Amino acid sequence: MKKNRTKHPPRNSEFASGRSASTRKLTLLEVLVKTGRSLRDLVTSSGLEIFRALLEEDQAMLCGPRHRPQADRQAVRHGTTEGPLVFGGRKIRLTRPRVRSIQGREMELPTWKDFSEEDPLNARAVEQMLVGVSTRGYARSLEPLDEDHESVGVSRSSVSRRFVARTQEQVTAFLSRPLGELDLPVIMLDGICLAEHVLIIALGIDTDGRKHVLGLVEGSTESEGVCQSLLRNLIDRGLKVERARLFVIDGGKGVRKAIRSVFGPWALVQRCQIHKLRNVLDHLPQGKRGWMRAAIRRAWAAETSDKARRKLRDLASQLEETHPGAAASLREGLEETVTVIDLGVGGWLLKTLCSTNPIENLNGSLRRLTRNVKRWRGGAMAQRWGATALMEAERTFRRIKGYRDLPQMLKALGALITGARVDKKRRVA
Repeated sequence: MKKNRTKHPPRNSEFASGRSASTRKLTLLEVLVKTGRSLRDLVTSSGLEIFRALLEEDQAMLCGPRHRPQADRQAVRHGTTEGPLVFGGRKIRLTRPRVRSIQGREMELPTWKDFSEEDPLNARAVEQMLVGVSTRGYARSLEPLDEDHESVGVSRSSVSRRFVARTQEQVTAFLSRPLGELDLPVIMLDGICLAEHVLIIALGIDTDGRKHVLGLVEGSTESEGVCQSLLRNLIDRGLKVERARLFVIDGGKGVRKAIRSVFGPWALVQRCQIHKLRNVLDHLPQGKRGWMRAAIRRAWAAETSDKARRKLRDLASQLEETHPGAAASLREGLEETVTVIDLGVGGWLLKTLCSTNPIENLNGSLRRLTRNVKRWRGGAMAQRWGATALMEAERTFRRIKGYRDLPQMLKALGALITGARVDKKRRVA
């Protein structure tokens, strides 16, 4: 006769192990919740304990094991002290052991030396400025610390000093980059005002349609002398002079004179059509701006440059009696507004090269970055912020629209400039 026996699950069964595991997880979760600690706090405290253990190992390596006399000992333990270390975009004070040589000289622990570098802190300060955090709001942008540690080096002045120290080296290297290996048939020049300072920016486009920030210079106006200093700096860094080149400008007389003075017959100038259109419309009453805007745009959309010139001159004649200021503005620099049409440029490439919009995008990035600056302390500060913004914008550059049509344009550019140089020699003779 069989006896009924109750079967119990083995101790090592999956049921038992799963139950104990879930119990352990629940216990750990309850501990974290009850103490109000997050995973970051747990990882931080554990990491600091590991760091202290590494410091103890360094001390033992230099001084030998504790309570064991050594005849050849070269260093001795000398208590503890506090020191700052970079931690999460700030500095915190940590206690570290001290070690002195037999001669009484302070010795540095290797682990402490490795972690005491301030480059990560300077880089974090620059990164926060680039994403729009002001120096006043820097401390609030950091993760909070536990009650046992206090933030050091997060004041407005400290962050500002780190930004200056970090960006100064980058700006110097950025503005001295060699240009000899770049073939730049198109250069755009434009200025932007930062308080009482004017920054002239040069943007180059290579034969593949890629954009390159070439340089900038600080001045009080867009004068010929300031622009010449920028262009000659580019030449000193390797930019070729004897090369057919198209310059796109907003219409400043000083910029145009500087181009003619430095590059002579090797340069063609395209006047920004958007700036020219605004200048003309500023001389007209609000009710007449709509039809004039459409008429000028139709003229620039003509099939040939001769047709565009004829339509623009007809418009100027129509405005002569009623609005002479608008007529004079339209005639001024008229030839330079159709330069790209002379080169047979069309489609997206025409839209790209008929205005300074590519470089205006750089100006927008600069304004966005500097919106938190309340006080400009000098030209060096304006130049440093400007170059930093340009470096940040250059990271997101793409090819210009219509770059596939560049070979055809470059061929026409070379032929046009070569013909102009030959005609000039004939006229001189």
